[in-house]
Amino acid sequence: MSAEHPARVAGRASQAAVRAKDKAAWVALFAADGIVEDPVGPSGFDPEGKGHRGTEAIAAFWDLAIAKTDSIEFLFDDSFACGSEVAFTGTIRTRIGGHQIDAEGVFTYKVDDAGRIAALRAFWEIDRAMSTTKPVD
Repeated sequence: MSAEHPARVAGRASQAAVRAKDKAAWVALFAADGIVEDPVGPSGFDPEGKGHRGTEAIAAFWDLAIAKTDSIEFLFDDSFACGSEVAFTGTIRTRIGGHQIDAEGVFTYKVDDAGRIAALRAFWEIDRAMSTTKPVD
């Protein structure tokens, strides 16, 4: 597939909005009934593990998980696009409160017919990521 696959384009736009700390741009990328599962399953961000569905819930997820960070980098090794989805593999490096945390995993984006993100799903292990915590130099 070409580098211009719609899901890959949407995924990269999502990553760019997060890097720029642009909440409005990030939320605007999602379909009205879109869902964020980051990480997939129960977590401190989503105790019931049902995901954050709809514009208001996605905006609230930003406030809870993204707004408090100093920076987020997407260190992805590769991506694989199939159908209306793409899976990025690699590491998301978060800096917060003078510390750095690396979450290795698989990060998927599914788009609707209009190219809006219908689902963002992040497969990473909390304990594994927390074990990488180190002070920022």
